[in-house]
Amino acid sequence: MKIAIIGTGNVGGSLATKWANAGHKIVLGVRDINNFKGQELLKNPNTEAMSVPEAAKASEVILIATPAPMAIEVAKSLGDTAGKIIVDTMNVVMGRGPEGFANTSDAILACTNTKDVVKSFNTTGFNNIENTIYGDQRIDMFICGDSSNGKRVVVELAKDAGVQECYDIGGNDKFQLKEQFAWFWINLAMKNKNRDFAFKILKR
Repeated sequence: MKIAIIGTGNVGGSLATKWANAGHKIVLGVRDINNFKGQELLKNPNTEAMSVPEAAKASEVILIATPAPMAIEVAKSLGDTAGKIIVDTMNVVMGRGPEGFANTSDAILACTNTKDVVKSFNTTGFNNIENTIYGDQRIDMFICGDSSNGKRVVVELAKDAGVQECYDIGGNDKFQLKEQFAWFWINLAMKNKNRDFAFKILKR
């Protein structure tokens, strides 16, 4: 699968590495292909860099992992996204997000021409994406969005990133809930001054 990564910081960089190592073709969408954060990602033979619109055009899946206030600007910069799946990893934190929107996924839907927007990889720290293993278990991940095809693809990509299970919590109406769940993880990490924990669903 060809995946565009927009935002090559901690989360985007970690997923780019995991997916490239799993055999996917990664296109980093950057403003300046000669100078950007995460240039070391190009050492992987399955990874290349292009401008943001070129990366989006060349890919089947677009992952956005930029700061939440940039959601509108980034979404508008993608160009024609018809038929493409957009994965939103962003969160509005302490009121800092896209102007006029309560969450980043709604902003993406309003500023692109795809309906296949899935929110995922936003409820844990990048350290847990880099290393999904705790003892003899691996972390769980969560998805939401109206796109059944988008969610099917994201579940596969979550497994390729080393996640144990990826649970579907609902449609677009759960975007806000998912960001609140992310804030729960962030709050615990800040309160305990420790990022080395993750959420796991236990079943009887």
